[in-house]
Amino acid sequence: MTDKLIIFDTTLRDGEQSPGASMTRDEKLRIARQLERMKVDVIEAGFAASSNGDFEAVKAIAAAIKDSTVCSLARANDRDISRAAEALAGARRARIHTFIATSELHMEKKLRMTREQVLDQATLAVRFARNLCGDIEFSPEDGYRSDIDFLARVCEAVIREGAGTINIPDTVGYGIPELYGDFIRRLREKVPNSDQAIWSVHCHNDLGMAVANSLAGVKIGGARQIECTINGLGERAGNCSLEEVVMAVKTRRDYFGLDVGIETSQIVPASKLVSQTTGFVVQPNKAVVGANAFAHASGIHQDGVLKARDTYEIMRAEDVGWAANKIVLGKLSGRNAFKQRLQELGIELESEAEVNAAFVRFKDLADRKNEIFDEDIIALVMDESVTAEQEHFRLLSLSQRSETGERPHAAIVFAMGAQEHRAESDGNGPVDATLQAIESVVQSGAEMLLYSVNAITGGSTESQGEVTVRLQHAGRVVNGVGADPDIVVASAKAYLSALNKLLSKAERVAAQG
Repeated sequence: MTDKLIIFDTTLRDGEQSPGASMTRDEKLRIARQLERMKVDVIEAGFAASSNGDFEAVKAIAAAIKDSTVCSLARANDRDISRAAEALAGARRARIHTFIATSELHMEKKLRMTREQVLDQATLAVRFARNLCGDIEFSPEDGYRSDIDFLARVCEAVIREGAGTINIPDTVGYGIPELYGDFIRRLREKVPNSDQAIWSVHCHNDLGMAVANSLAGVKIGGARQIECTINGLGERAGNCSLEEVVMAVKTRRDYFGLDVGIETSQIVPASKLVSQTTGFVVQPNKAVVGANAFAHASGIHQDGVLKARDTYEIMRAEDVGWAANKIVLGKLSGRNAFKQRLQELGIELESEAEVNAAFVRFKDLADRKNEIFDEDIIALVMDESVTAEQEHFRLLSLSQRSETGERPHAAIVFAMGAQEHRAESDGNGPVDATLQAIESVVQSGAEMLLYSVNAITGGSTESQGEVTVRLQHAGRVVNGVGADPDIVVASAKAYLSALNKLLSKAERVAAQG
């Protein structure tokens, strides 16, 4: 008999804390459905008390997800915990995840609380949460940098109050695999009732060791839950990468001796969905989900793979979902075929009007692009104009000219609220001219931190261009994403998308790392 390793995905909570990665309720719901298709054990849907938007997202996911446990984060106080319980009320399987910092640094500088105060608050919080929900997880924030004897007292107390999962975060990515794994092992030995809880690890990637630390926490420390995100998304250098730990455990089952319930063929679709939703492009040499992960450029490698795949491949590309990039529809496809494909991709639009709007955009794209891939459909459905919510800034039309020896020029028409605006500008290139024309009217004063272009469906020049624009203004960082076969049009869409997000002033409470 092998043990089961629980996969706890926090893309929608900790992943969203990455600057510019905030997602709408509908975007979160779409990703949650994909996580369910991937058979993730626990989906941390958000931090319900942080904002009304997060509360509504957790509530919607709790109502929609049937197979995975839906979890909400909560600080160790009655208000946060009550708010989490309220958001999770419609869930078939719910979990409240409460936390408080336990390191000397955090207790003194951030909480300004004594050890005894922290111990009491942790105990009371879990007791209160246990009365509202049958499944409680407790995390000592900055646990790895905490005094192990004090941490053991806290863990013992919260297990006694009914916490069924104890998660030990390496909040700042300070861990080294052998040391972190040994820390988990020693901590479990010090807690008398440690066998009454599942132990979990949550590692950040500041030193590039989040996956290694998580696996050491499992193999050396005896943890049986890993907290991770799709593509390793997360604040600073990110979190432990779901696709890497899952494939490590499955590929090296001889060493880990653990079972994971993940449907691995859904990994690449999940990766692409999260990337397109957040605008965080996956690096080509990223393990498992990078474009080069299964590419063999070296002649000697190609020769070996052709003779026997296992000479250089320890996993098959199709096992993680790469074979799913297939042509699905064309310009002769009807509305019912399009709607069926949306369902297969897990995309549920809330009204027939939205389906019709998406279908019109699909037909327009099909007239300009012969082959329509799954990624194209995801991109056009995610376009802001398809959603029911009216955005303040909307692109209406664009023309631009660029000629060798002449300064590029752009003329754009866009809506700003109920008003239509026309603007023209020269620039260093057609994209620069277009964005300057927009800014001449909007005058946002935002600083551009990032501009990137990515081909949605690979190497063809016919591929849609996906543009990401990252803007910063008054301390806020947002990402805007736009897709179109014309990268200048995609750039305008991305810039207007970012401006729409800057306009949204939803304040969020900071959560743990």
